[in-house]
Amino acid sequence: MPFSTRSEYQSLRRAGLLLISALLLGGCTVGPNYVRPPAEVAPTYKEASNFGLAQPTDTIPKGKWWEIYGDPTLNALQDQVTSSNQSLKVAQAQFLEARAAVRTARAAYFPNVTVSPNASSNRQSQSQALFGTTSPVNYNNVELPVDVSYEPDVWGRVRRSVEAARSEAQASAADLASVDLSLHAELAMDYFQLRGLDSQKQLLDSTVLSYQKALELTQSRYSGGIASAVDLAQAQTQLETTRAEAIDVNVQRAAFEHAIAVLIGKPAAEFTQEPLPLIGAPPPIPTGLPSDLLERRPDIAASERRVQEANAQIGVARAAYFPLITLNGSGGFESSGFSNLLSGPAGFWSLAGTAAELIFDGGQRRGLSEQARAAYEQAVDQYRATTLTAFQEVEDNLAALRILQDEAKTEDDAVAAAQHSLDLSTTRYKGGVANYLEVTTAQSAALADEVSAVEILTRRITASVLLIKALGGSWDVSQIPRM
Repeated sequence: MPFSTRSEYQSLRRAGLLLISALLLGGCTVGPNYVRPPAEVAPTYKEASNFGLAQPTDTIPKGKWWEIYGDPTLNALQDQVTSSNQSLKVAQAQFLEARAAVRTARAAYFPNVTVSPNASSNRQSQSQALFGTTSPVNYNNVELPVDVSYEPDVWGRVRRSVEAARSEAQASAADLASVDLSLHAELAMDYFQLRGLDSQKQLLDSTVLSYQKALELTQSRYSGGIASAVDLAQAQTQLETTRAEAIDVNVQRAAFEHAIAVLIGKPAAEFTQEPLPLIGAPPPIPTGLPSDLLERRPDIAASERRVQEANAQIGVARAAYFPLITLNGSGGFESSGFSNLLSGPAGFWSLAGTAAELIFDGGQRRGLSEQARAAYEQAVDQYRATTLTAFQEVEDNLAALRILQDEAKTEDDAVAAAQHSLDLSTTRYKGGVANYLEVTTAQSAALADEVSAVEILTRRITASVLLIKALGGSWDVSQIPRM
């Protein structure tokens, strides 16, 4: 649209220079720049110093750490967690919400443009004041206006807001990874505990068969007048007690089976896991250095991202001390009809700028600044607490694996000794040297040691799962989206 006068050109030029100056000033960003807070890290894990569980060549499979156990059934269940678990879907939706919030914050970088076309047909009252003889009684008006409003990011408020939203979205992504890790670890623990109960059930069922044979022998000896009624009653008691223990295992097994069903997103009534005894010791788990844990734990990464978010909020609060600059512009076409609406004379425009400074707020801005700084300090403390807890969990499970490994060796010796004692007592009973009480005592001791051995093996494997979880699984901080 041509300019009708030189003054119009100069006015537009001055307005353009004002806009450029405001944009150049946008390079100023108030508030502290983020520096990752230090966390206390030991040079080595205390409990790993005398524990030769991992070899330098051992690795956890990328993405699917549970494959280290080499169990196809477990692998299939874990895949269903990834695709169907409802808690994981909730965390995914929360991440998408946080990511959308980043787009919302970035929208403030750009001006708001409004188009509001309108057309009207009007009739004036000829009796109104100042109505002239040349004034039209009936007239039409057609407008095609465009309004632009822009708040340049002079003090970096928008940039700090985007930084905070981005950090929260990255924290949400780490939260998602943490939920994913926890759910897969929970499934692995439930699965191995269920298999441990299957081992106990198998042991108890086998023991019931042995006790039935022992009862038959005692009944035969009782019928022959060799054994007493007391011996027969003790054999029956031992058998029925063990049979009850075998039945009772099913209560715990059902609970774990139902828990697995929920984890894989199925109703408990639609899932059945066939019995599968627990076999083999836990695989070696590479621990790495304590400093690696800061990059491998998603909960630590989420906590650190929230420190940066709190740091950015200090800048947002600080920007409130500076003037609010707003640029407004409008332009378009206005005419009495559509035929000449887009012609040169029908055009109009205006540019304006304002700067508003709050000179008194009763200490509100100061309070918001202090609140933001306190929130930052809280986030730093939470980050350091999360880090210390992570190190504790690694040390706890390293200690559990080391101690349980020693306990398993001792328990194996106890099982062998108890079995030898039972064999001797049975031989003595058959030879008439001992009564049946000696046999039942040896049977109870042997069964208790065998059950303990199964329980220790189950605890060792679940401790290995907890160690992998404490180490962050196969996750690392590079998986956080940059946004």
